[in-house]
Amino acid sequence: MQAQKIFEQPLYPYQRHPDQDAPDPARHPVVIIGAGPVGLTAAIDLGQQGVPVVVLDDNDRVSSGSRAICFAKRPLEIFDRLGVGQRLVDRGVIWNTGRVFMGDKQVYEFNLLPETGHKRPAFINLQQYHLEHDLLTRLQDLQAEGAPIQLRGKTRLVAVDSHESHSRLTLDTPEGGYQIDADWLIACDGASSPTRSMLGLDFRGRVFEDNFLIADVIMQAEFPTERWFWFDPPFNPGQSALLHKQPDGVWRIDLQLGWDIDKEAEKQPEKVIPRIRAMLGEGVDFSLEWVSVYTFQCRRMESFRHRRVIFAGDSAHQVSPFGARGANSGIQDADNLVWKLKLVLDGHAPESLLDSYDAERLHGADENILNSTRSTDFITPKSAISRQFRDAALHLSERHAFARPFVNSGRLSVPCTYDGSSLNTPDAMPDGPQRSHPGSPCPDAPLGDGFLLDRLGGRFSLLAVGVEAEPVSHGAIAADVVAVPATGEIAERYGRGVYLVRPDQHVAARWPQFDRDAVETAISRAIGEQK
Repeated sequence: MQAQKIFEQPLYPYQRHPDQDAPDPARHPVVIIGAGPVGLTAAIDLGQQGVPVVVLDDNDRVSSGSRAICFAKRPLEIFDRLGVGQRLVDRGVIWNTGRVFMGDKQVYEFNLLPETGHKRPAFINLQQYHLEHDLLTRLQDLQAEGAPIQLRGKTRLVAVDSHESHSRLTLDTPEGGYQIDADWLIACDGASSPTRSMLGLDFRGRVFEDNFLIADVIMQAEFPTERWFWFDPPFNPGQSALLHKQPDGVWRIDLQLGWDIDKEAEKQPEKVIPRIRAMLGEGVDFSLEWVSVYTFQCRRMESFRHRRVIFAGDSAHQVSPFGARGANSGIQDADNLVWKLKLVLDGHAPESLLDSYDAERLHGADENILNSTRSTDFITPKSAISRQFRDAALHLSERHAFARPFVNSGRLSVPCTYDGSSLNTPDAMPDGPQRSHPGSPCPDAPLGDGFLLDRLGGRFSLLAVGVEAEPVSHGAIAADVVAVPATGEIAERYGRGVYLVRPDQHVAARWPQFDRDAVETAISRAIGEQK
């Protein structure tokens, strides 16, 4: 489907709803504000599990412009569980390799997924409008199957009144206003979140003194499907640049502009086209699909949960785009939140379990902000000494491997490990593989004709690697056994033992042998019944 047709087509047009004629505000278990990638991810996850959810958006179609384009391995694994992963990979541009240049000379290259035995690549590049379109298609398929998901377009939140037991929402539509109540409100309404503003909340963090031009360029080019980053390129002296391939013959070009600029003027074709032509050369024909100017920001809210209102994605945190940590982090927010919210709604876990969403995803946001801040400081040094250090690291990295870890063109998104989470049980296999200790996302591995992660997720599981185990129930929580041999990549990535795996595919506990009492205690801890 061509981008222009996606932009122009109302995919969830406004329709009058019976709630608008109800004498009193209708009450819903979960309401999501925002039909972007994070809101749609949360809605699909809830709907698949039978949780009634209403999604509200003041638009009625996908976003224009590619916006987020780099989607990492972990979110692709989440999308597999939601039934849309293969569709995205088939449409996207797969890449694992990146190259870094100083001037016009390559200083080194890297491979983000050097080992085999994973279902998904390190990254795909895919315009956000394609991602949103495929998520909407999945959501509508679920609706057709009877999933309790409502998507109301052209419905704008104009006020929110937060209470201990619910939130009252005042909405505006083309036919006037009405109110509804939400037991739980999930705000996925972006960096300028109206929900956050209405509650008098704000970000804390840094805004960096630099601007970058984003240009989505349609052209036929021979560049490989890799991430290319330049420091001080000849076509943008003293600044930096980034090049990514996208589907449909679209290329993402980022050009550093500096701080003291006229943003509106820099977005005009008469300013953009000469910059792109200087990069590509006179013989390359191209056209502009979308242009924007952005400022680096690394900020987050003090807390992501405020009574019955929970923030996720850019409404909760912002990072500079180098490293692809924005949308990828937001998708992991939704993945962390939904299973906990379902347990609370079903009465199988205390409401305090949602405090672990706050703690774990604040940890994830801080990790992203730290890495993004370091990348930004390296890309745009703020002093002569910092610039000398950066340039020395770049020159040395061409010939000396020890210098390459110092080069930071964006530490690319990796899944968050929830070290120190109150939901983890102390590690009973301290000599086991570090990559699968409690708090870690389960590493994938080949299993028969498929892959391990396809057998895990959406529920509590007991992964038995080369040892015997039995299903365990704790109240209404049942953990079935996934038995696998301790061979090949599974043995290397897990070792022999029993793993309690959370519904979001993170390890909650592990033991060298099956112990029913220990498993029951670990489940109790993983649903927030004890600390």
